Amino acid sequence: MKPFLVALRFLTRFPVSWNSPTDEEVGRSMLHYPLVGLLMGLSLAALAWALGDGILAAALIVTAWVLLTGLLHMDGLADTADAWIGGLGDRERTLEIMKDPRCGPAGVTALILLVLVKFAAVFELLALTGGWMALILAPLLGRAAILPLFLLTEYVRSAGMATLLARHLPRRGAWLATAGVALAVVILGGMVGVWALAGAALVFLLGRAWMVHRLGGTTGDTAGGLIELVEAGVLLAVVLALQ
Repeated sequence: MKPFLVALRFLTRFPVSWNSPTDEEVGRSMLHYPLVGLLMGLSLAALAWALGDGILAAALIVTAWVLLTGLLHMDGLADTADAWIGGLGDRERTLEIMKDPRCGPAGVTALILLVLVKFAAVFELLALTGGWMALILAPLLGRAAILPLFLLTEYVRSAGMATLLARHLPRRGAWLATAGVALAVVILGGMVGVWALAGAALVFLLGRAWMVHRLGGTTGDTAGGLIELVEAGVLLAVVLALQ
């Protein structure tokens, strides 16, 4: 139970209290990331049901989405964007910029574009039959993407919580969880699930390729940024599929 609570507290702003986890419990918490994403998605779908469609409903849903995460992953995306531009192709310079707590113009622009895309996609989805399913699948697949990322990609920093995640992640359980999520998305989501999975896979492959090319692996910031981009990719894929 504690690994799930660790994941819930780390990834969201749901009120959760627990004693300090062991390193192994921190590592096992990653197995529960898809479940946390599912809870977030169900919360967003319930909000969509209550609000209906329209511009205001889309704005409130995206606002709730951001608040649920406490901007954790958006901070990672902003740091990654700043480092990508400012690093000028240099690995060490890129990693150094990611550690800077200040947000530069590239990071601000990336966040504005992300919110704009999510808002427009949610607005479209609320008016489409079955579009609400994307609100469940996007947070689920976004957080599930972290499992294959850490399974297939070297973690390039030597300290931090993500170091514990990478070091103590149960690999067999992570592969099983990844396969289970993919299967569940296709079975329960039907064609919407297929398109959502395709969108998530495309963004994952492109994002991981960039990480490996620039950094030789991943960091906590790039992992957080990938979550946000996978979510956006899922939303866009489902909009295109349903229109």
